[in-house]
Amino acid sequence: MATTSTAPVRALGYVRVSTDEQHASGAGLSAQRAAIQAEAARRGWDLVEVVGEDAGASSATLERTGLTSALEVLDRGDADVLVVAKLDRLSRSVAQGALIMDRAKRKGWQLVALDFGLDTTTPAGEMVANVILSTSQYERRLIGQRTREALAVKRSQGVRLGRPQVLPDAVVARIVGEHRGGRSMSAIARGLDMDRVPTARGGARWYQSSVSKVLRSQAASHIAE
Repeated sequence: MATTSTAPVRALGYVRVSTDEQHASGAGLSAQRAAIQAEAARRGWDLVEVVGEDAGASSATLERTGLTSALEVLDRGDADVLVVAKLDRLSRSVAQGALIMDRAKRKGWQLVALDFGLDTTTPAGEMVANVILSTSQYERRLIGQRTREALAVKRSQGVRLGRPQVLPDAVVARIVGEHRGGRSMSAIARGLDMDRVPTARGGARWYQSSVSKVLRSQAASHIAE
């Protein structure tokens, strides 16, 4: 987002509640909208829309209808900044939040979480984002290192670990690459189905859950390194 542009910044708000009851009563949603609207007005931003209301959807997954729609709008360049009242409306998981921040950086849009000091439109807020991203990367590497060490101990004890990998490396690399590129797991599954790529068990149909298992697999972790 160029700072020299005279056009108003186009903001897109996202709201979410964690239960159907909250969604039905409106509790929380009106407060989130009010906070987003007030911030946009304070900064002179053009609030394009407030989307979301993913009632009952877990914040631990990015596979939410409202969030998916919002991210697609931002990726297309139809909005410049995603604004949330609270960071946990996006995700309570550091890893998932880091994925969104990394996507914003790659796609060229900004992210503002009003309660967390996260504001990639400012130098201070961008520093907060970098700290979160660095922490997430460190945690992933630390977990990977501990996993490898534990597996090495088991192997030294003669323990046979899991089933042999039956998916070709090229398929695993494709799934990892497309996920890194911002494609949802359901979209990756549809693409594999269209290309008639067999599943790990030789099946003809891919599901979001099967793509998720590949992304969590040891083979995927080696490719991601």
